[in-house]
Amino acid sequence: MADRFSFSIHATDGKARTGAIRMLRGEIRTPAFMPVGTAATVKAMKPESVRATGADIILGNTYHLMLRPGAERVARLGGLHQFMNWPRPILTDSGGYQVMSLSELRKLTEEGVEFRSHLDGSKHMLTPERSMEIQRLLGSDIVMAFDECPRADQPRDVIARSMEMSMRWAKRSRDGFDSGGEHAGRAALFGIQQGALDEDLRKVSAEKLIEIGFDGYAVGGLAVGEGQEAMFATLDFAPGQLPQGKPRYLMGVGKPDDLVGAVERGIDMFDCVLPTRSGRNGQAFTWNGPLNLRNARHAEDSGPLDERCTCATCGSYSRAYLHHLHKSGEILGAMLVTEHNLGFYQQLMAAMRDAIGEGRFAAFASDFRRDYLSAPS
Repeated sequence: MADRFSFSIHATDGKARTGAIRMLRGEIRTPAFMPVGTAATVKAMKPESVRATGADIILGNTYHLMLRPGAERVARLGGLHQFMNWPRPILTDSGGYQVMSLSELRKLTEEGVEFRSHLDGSKHMLTPERSMEIQRLLGSDIVMAFDECPRADQPRDVIARSMEMSMRWAKRSRDGFDSGGEHAGRAALFGIQQGALDEDLRKVSAEKLIEIGFDGYAVGGLAVGEGQEAMFATLDFAPGQLPQGKPRYLMGVGKPDDLVGAVERGIDMFDCVLPTRSGRNGQAFTWNGPLNLRNARHAEDSGPLDERCTCATCGSYSRAYLHHLHKSGEILGAMLVTEHNLGFYQQLMAAMRDAIGEGRFAAFASDFRRDYLSAPS
């Protein structure tokens, strides 16, 4: 039988690394971008189309699947992979992000978080133990520890208290995961570093997580409004506080230039709703910067979204047609641009893997920023 979980680094170039995570359901090439399938679907995409873009793994959401259709129901129907027809690895977030983003609907205590459902107002208690149980019922391949994610602009003492509680929750998550029987024998558990922008707090967090022991480590608490400059300043030190031989996952990031800058600083894994959300709203990402397809300048442009892109959308449809679809509110417009955006993100990850392996990542990053950040939309 294949290993439950292993991570190998194939090449490094500065702090950037390329390698592979191997799991029972398949290999994940790193650096990796995970399309977000919040409610058991990557919006506007069929699972086979997501795979065709080059994605090795997708992300599901504990909080949303807990509420609808319910983790127990998904388990009765064979687990999340069978339910949504995605046979490859799935990472599930723990619900911790919603502790922050839905703060007006929750009550936070040492025990966990009591949510009031944004769907019907019903009350739900989410604890580290319950988060592990939900992710086990879903059949997750990579389980995330339950944590709190405070905003970076909170006072330092607030962030410190939150980080300390998240570390206690990390230990409870570890214990809850380990008691999960057969699932614990085939899945992996990642811990989440907290501490906002503070180097000392993040160091304490990393040390506590390493003491507990995890298969991989996420850099949490970023991409929550602090801006790219502050995020990169934190990434200048945070990944180096985590174990060299384990995957490092930057949660909820981001724009293409965010991905390049984070890989430059030692990050291996990413997820973000941006390529799918932007696809539904008529924004396409290209090697020459983002395009607003609602802009009138595209109305009679017979060229593809991106001449360098190998996706099916660029191979068959013009900017003019995609402009028409989005101006007309046609569903096909969202589908085609989402497919392009996810394809572009995977091509970007593949290009970074190649550049790292060939020892030319600094030149790649410089050329990418020159082309991507200077073009009009």
